[in-house]
Amino acid sequence: MRVKTKRAGRLVLLLASTALAPMWGMQSAIAADTTPAAPATPDSAANEGLMEIVVTAQKRSENLQNVPISLQALGTATLEQHQVQSFDDYAKQLPSVSFQSFGPGQSQLFFRGISSGGDGLPFGALPTSGFYLDEIPVTTIGSLLDVHIYDVARVEALSGPQGTLYGASSLSGTLRIITNKPDTSKFSAGYDVQGTRFDKGSLGGTIEGFVNIPLSNRAAVRIVGFDEHDGGYIDNTYHQRTYQSPHTLDDGTVVNSPITVDNSKFVKKNFNDVDTYGGRVALGIDLDDDWTVTPQVIAQHQRSNGSFLYDPKAGDLQVHDYAPERNIDKWYQAALTVEGKVWDWDVLYSGGYMQRSIDTHADYSYYTVAYDAYPNYGYFTNSMGKQIDPTQYYYGHQDLTKQSHELRFSSPSTNRWRVTAGLFYQEQTNQSQANYYAPGYGSSQQGSPVYEDDIFLTNVHIVDRDYAVFSQASYDILPSVTLTGGVRGFIADNTLTGFSGFASDAAKAGCVTPFPSLNSCSYLNKKFNDSGETHKLNVTWQIDPDRMVYATYSTGYRPGGNNRRAGVEPYGSDTLDNYELGWKTSWFDQKLRFNGAVYYEEWNNLQYALVALNSGSVTNIYNAGDARVYGVETDITWAVTRSLTLSASGAFNDARLATDFCAIGANSNPDCASGIIAAPKGTRLPVQPRIKFNTTARYEFLLGEADSFVQGSLNHQTSTRSFLGTTADDLVGDSPGFTTVDISMGGKIGNTSAEFYVQNLFDDRGGLTRNTFSAPEISGQYARIYPTKPRLFGVKFGQKF
Repeated sequence: MRVKTKRAGRLVLLLASTALAPMWGMQSAIAADTTPAAPATPDSAANEGLMEIVVTAQKRSENLQNVPISLQALGTATLEQHQVQSFDDYAKQLPSVSFQSFGPGQSQLFFRGISSGGDGLPFGALPTSGFYLDEIPVTTIGSLLDVHIYDVARVEALSGPQGTLYGASSLSGTLRIITNKPDTSKFSAGYDVQGTRFDKGSLGGTIEGFVNIPLSNRAAVRIVGFDEHDGGYIDNTYHQRTYQSPHTLDDGTVVNSPITVDNSKFVKKNFNDVDTYGGRVALGIDLDDDWTVTPQVIAQHQRSNGSFLYDPKAGDLQVHDYAPERNIDKWYQAALTVEGKVWDWDVLYSGGYMQRSIDTHADYSYYTVAYDAYPNYGYFTNSMGKQIDPTQYYYGHQDLTKQSHELRFSSPSTNRWRVTAGLFYQEQTNQSQANYYAPGYGSSQQGSPVYEDDIFLTNVHIVDRDYAVFSQASYDILPSVTLTGGVRGFIADNTLTGFSGFASDAAKAGCVTPFPSLNSCSYLNKKFNDSGETHKLNVTWQIDPDRMVYATYSTGYRPGGNNRRAGVEPYGSDTLDNYELGWKTSWFDQKLRFNGAVYYEEWNNLQYALVALNSGSVTNIYNAGDARVYGVETDITWAVTRSLTLSASGAFNDARLATDFCAIGANSNPDCASGIIAAPKGTRLPVQPRIKFNTTARYEFLLGEADSFVQGSLNHQTSTRSFLGTTADDLVGDSPGFTTVDISMGGKIGNTSAEFYVQNLFDDRGGLTRNTFSAPEISGQYARIYPTKPRLFGVKFGQKF
């Protein structure tokens, strides 16, 4: 789904990008204009106090200030003011959110430090956080959908367990993207053209547009399209290495057979560019005054090239890679929402079907380097007995589907008793293939046929089914005191079939190679079933119309599942207990809004991915022990004057193991009797910084006929641990804290707007995460850093009709 043709879209991007050529010269010209600032226009938000934010976090439309949960909402204005287009962009505005990433479309999301160190395995555990697109869950195993943000009403971040209303994958929190809906009342349209350039990188640009067309007084269609090219900023530089390839002769003698290779054919500057395009079509039909039907289709195609983690040993923003690297992530979702009334009760059905396909090509050569020291590990020959280059590559492919159906009933919001209840079903499938191969390895290993050039192969089919019934009720004990309780009962089924192991073993296990179909190999045929319930209890005191406090106890749940290695037991579910005190307050005639929460969480039986002694050198999922979190999160917005608005949000999370994390024994359970402690009690959980906050100052003024502004933002986070296990973390190292600054300025005349911005003004090289592509115990010394993007200059022009 394209705005026009791909070629036309690219032409527009290039034209937009050329505006940056004189960028550095423009800065002094902008500063030279000393026209006195006129008073802000009467429609300034500060003049009438802060605008009300309407959210649907509790499955009904409510003022944010009346919702007794810890919730941060980024509305349309905030998203536009911070040039938000991707997950990385809005994640830095959400202090309770942390993530681990290998690049666009390859991130794992966490709330409040509930992370054991997401590894992104496409056949691993379900995420700890839920992800919703409007009313439909789009949470997938392995990585988060990197939805392009345009024509979006808001991003809602619900911290803490949301299991009562949102289900199994909302153990630690839920992230929701709410799109703008068709509007029957008026025609509207708009477009934005943007050009960007990395100071230490290449050009990029974006064209986006939407149109809302009323078809009658009861029907409207909304169409959205976008085409984005992000420039690269990491260089793949020339490198040469010599493998010693030690191997054992027939008489037992160990000799070397050195082979020298280089990466000359893959050398390229700024090789990590990204192309993203797609769109959305939604039809809104008012059947009568009570019933509305909204079908919607969303599609996106994203291709990211190169590596988004750099190697500090190779140099700043540089790598030495020996393979073509790319990640192609394409998906679509068809959804249907039906809203209406039965008597005075609200009824909502939401159903959706999503299909996602991911192709990943990556360099795996450091695995070869690590094992080159051991005889027979890196000495490979082809079917003719000739030695070949042992450099390993990785190719992964995922075909994911997800369908869900929810039927929900809500009593009138004005009743003293208010009830929301419903039924939920979802099925998600994951056909996942991972190939670790050396070109030319081909036709034989130890006399057995192999799959293409594979050394190690995973080809599995996973099916997860979830059934749930839920109810949440609120009762006004007093006009100012409300008691809320909720429960969700569920059944979860997981099946895993296929093969995982050394490719030479596939034929020995009775698998046809290459696999012609999903059912051609039943080497693995595992089933896992679970059931249980989650709860919520809340007391809210509305002190006065502007101030409210609440206390909440809630629980979260994540299902267990099957491991891909034969002989390794399934891993069990983990749970989260949340104890929370929060407040929602407004002051000075709605000019200052101050919200926050303090909480204590207990994470029980946490799921953890590692290579254990009995796992056959394969990463599997185990239940490692317990953890706890002490935390505070808050956000404040203050309309100081009609012209000046200040805002800040921050979180403190002290997330640590509450028990020793012992080595995994032969029965796939922690074996504390062995005396081997993988991580002692008190070890910090990985990925989440203890402190993360952002601040923004925005000043609006008249400059001639233009409604103008200047804005500055600061983002800071403290250091993060990379891995839970002590050995792995010592090898990889932690990520130091960092601070970045963004600035922007611009104006609007009538329906036309323009702005200039700089992100990461001082070009701080912050490290968001550190990681390795294989197990840290094998290649920890070759750890790489996922950095904050280098300094980025941008210009944006748009019109609304």
